[in-house]
Amino acid sequence: MEETLPGAPTAEDGERVVLHVDMDCFYASCERLRDPSLRGEPVVVGMGYEAGETVGAVATASYEAREYGVESAQAISAALDRLPRMAAADADDPDAPDPADAGYYRPVDMEFYKSVAADVKEILHDCADTVREVSVDEAYLDVTDRTSWDRAPDGDRTLAEGFARYVKQRIGREVGAPASVGVAPNMATAKVASDHDKPDGLTVVEPGDAADFLAPLPVDDIHGVGPVTARELASMGIETAGDLADADTSALVDRFGERGREFSERARGSDDREVTPTGRPKSLSRESAFAAETEDVERKREVVQALAADVAERARSRDAMYRTIGIKAVLPPFDVNTRAESLSGPVDDPELVEEVALDLLAEFHDDPVRKLGVRVSNLSFDAGEQATLVGYEDAATEHPRDGDDGPSTDRDGDSNDNGDADDADGGAGRRRRRGQVDLGDFE
Repeated sequence: MEETLPGAPTAEDGERVVLHVDMDCFYASCERLRDPSLRGEPVVVGMGYEAGETVGAVATASYEAREYGVESAQAISAALDRLPRMAAADADDPDAPDPADAGYYRPVDMEFYKSVAADVKEILHDCADTVREVSVDEAYLDVTDRTSWDRAPDGDRTLAEGFARYVKQRIGREVGAPASVGVAPNMATAKVASDHDKPDGLTVVEPGDAADFLAPLPVDDIHGVGPVTARELASMGIETAGDLADADTSALVDRFGERGREFSERARGSDDREVTPTGRPKSLSRESAFAAETEDVERKREVVQALAADVAERARSRDAMYRTIGIKAVLPPFDVNTRAESLSGPVDDPELVEEVALDLLAEFHDDPVRKLGVRVSNLSFDAGEQATLVGYEDAATEHPRDGDDGPSTDRDGDSNDNGDADDADGGAGRRRRRGQVDLGDFE
């Protein structure tokens, strides 16, 4: 079943409720997931600081690194001048950087970041029917049909704020990375709101309050106003959003064309664009983290059974079938392992999801695990494509083994000459892709 806040009414014929979710220093947050010792430390993610390289740029700098003047898109040479590498620091060497003023540099690992972003996006698609993914680390959600601007029973907040806090807390709890969320009646104001109280912020701009909220902000905070436009506006005596809202619209149009009218409207808190979805989800998943890492086999099986049932129900509620069933097992400190089983065709079979997930979990029975996940992917929304599978065992034996009638194909249709043999437990004809799949399979 889709999760919604209990008792949240639907906003009918009222103001839209738009969320802008922006992950904070996302690449650096991902590196902290992989290495928890980096929490609270200055972290710079980029390219060009490795031995032998002289050109590079900062992709992301944590807030701790920004205090030293390190910024995104900055040349690595400039970043190193402001914040030396911890690897070069030595408290006992007067000629070496002081460890207290050094930071940790990490190379960009987009595959890993995309895998974490996929976990975030799963939550967003679960919380809203309309999601517009803007980039790997930000998205808009129209949740008008999930909540409203009505006041909560205690009167201290709106139901929209409570829903946004729920989304934010789910990301923090299930993914482990901080997100800032802006809530407003439109996209432009929601984006400004998400940036208003970073990091880990939640800013709500209620209908009718947008103009007052925006007025004191620098003009380049307005969505669409970049540094060059801000300088041009400054030459016209326009430095704040309030100045822009009060400016003569015809003069703005003369200077910037129709963009000038958009700037004026957005500065007043007006934006009639709809949140248009970027497509159906590519996968559906659910994860659960343990309070402490566990080696308890039965506990791990119970969690996977519950996750499998939940994921299968979510797929059914969306009229989605799936060709691939997979699990994720996160071992300490943050060793992400994914395993997947490709089927002969799309199915809607909750029992099969549980069976395959438990089968894949067996590889990790003896390992300490801190988080588990179950995912169905390669989704199909055409009910006519339903494959006929008598059962997992029977379906598997119907496929030729590698080397019989030719190589099998993997989930992307590529040749899969990996030499997989029958299971070690003697299950006749059951082939298994035991090697770790690329993290893209878990997106």
